[in-house]
Amino acid sequence: MAAEDALQFQLHVPFPCARDAQIAHNSLSPDAEPRKGGVSKTLSVTDNVLHVHWRADEARILRVSVSSFLEHLSLVVQTMDRFGPALPDPS
Repeated sequence: MAAEDALQFQLHVPFPCARDAQIAHNSLSPDAEPRKGGVSKTLSVTDNVLHVHWRADEARILRVSVSSFLEHLSLVVQTMDRFGPALPDPS
């Protein structure tokens, strides 16, 4: 499948502050896709928003990747809620 024919999905997740978005990014970035080829995922942060972009060859692979990511994101958000707001960066 050519790159221009790949399926794409984007998710933008707002957080209360930029530090929380960066914590989520850092927590979720190490999770590489378990299957080589077929799907790619990129994460970035702009201000307080976590941006995630997927590109996949097949709808099934895209669905599994997004579903897995949402489960991990939910766990990260629950953990952040449980431990309270992020401390400000020392200046």
